[in-house]
Amino acid sequence: MTNSSLPNADTAALADDDWLTSASNRHGYERAIHAFLLACAAVSVFTTIGIVVVLLAESLQFFREVSIFEFMFGTRWTPLFSEKHFGILPLLCGSFLVTAGAILIAGPIGLGTAIYLSEYANPVVRETVKPILEVLAGIPSVVYGVMAVTTVSPVIRWLFQSDSIFNALSASVVVGFMVLPMIVSLSEDVLRAVPRDLRLAAYALGATKLQVTLGVVTPAALSGIMASFLLAISRAVGETMAVTLAAGATAQLTLNPLESVQTMTAYIVQVSAGDTPAGSLEYRTIFAVGLTLFVSTMLLNILAQWILDRMREEYE
Repeated sequence: MTNSSLPNADTAALADDDWLTSASNRHGYERAIHAFLLACAAVSVFTTIGIVVVLLAESLQFFREVSIFEFMFGTRWTPLFSEKHFGILPLLCGSFLVTAGAILIAGPIGLGTAIYLSEYANPVVRETVKPILEVLAGIPSVVYGVMAVTTVSPVIRWLFQSDSIFNALSASVVVGFMVLPMIVSLSEDVLRAVPRDLRLAAYALGATKLQVTLGVVTPAALSGIMASFLLAISRAVGETMAVTLAAGATAQLTLNPLESVQTMTAYIVQVSAGDTPAGSLEYRTIFAVGLTLFVSTMLLNILAQWILDRMREEYE
């Protein structure tokens, strides 16, 4: 009896050993995956920190020779000319002009499309139209720039009898179509997130479909819609290639959309692709401009995220 029980005991011991080995292997795999994911996160974090450190270090070198007051409030930007001026207002004005025009074009179209897809379109239309719109986000920006120069600009010159090939309005049109998918997608999501009970309550009071859409659903989703607009503004401010090709490279303080302007991103491309000596004051201007652009877009993203968080808290 005792001898017959020994094989069973050995089998149980072997099974325990196999289970421990398997558990140890699983823990080893989990630790390896955890380490890999941690490394990926660390690369992202340290890359961002590295970018900020480089921008700050180079910008500090620049501001040792140029006063912050002149940089922020100067009205002339000619760092590559013999008579050098370092006022960033013309670049800010160019970025504002292009971005404002893009939002004025994309905003109404995007919001109207989002309302239609959310409240009026049937599922077949929604599932067909939305992916088509989102394809616009995948088109390279240089293609938009070429379209602006070859198609949009000639039309603008013909309509307004303008002589300038490069103009802010042409850049605004193509950037508007670039940010359109973002406005449509985010706005449609927040409109559909409005509780169905609000719609039913309005219908119970005798409201029409249009009254429910414009008087109940849209105001309830207003904070999310604003956040989508802010993210679109942030995207438009940071656009580079399309604006560089369409708007030109004339840094001037103007609000005329038919004139050539230069944005912050276009100036960075101009200096980076030119023959400006690295380490010179002129070369360091791209870091000062880049820092200004980084801070601007970061503040817009933070504001948009804060608005989205407020909206989530309201409906949770």
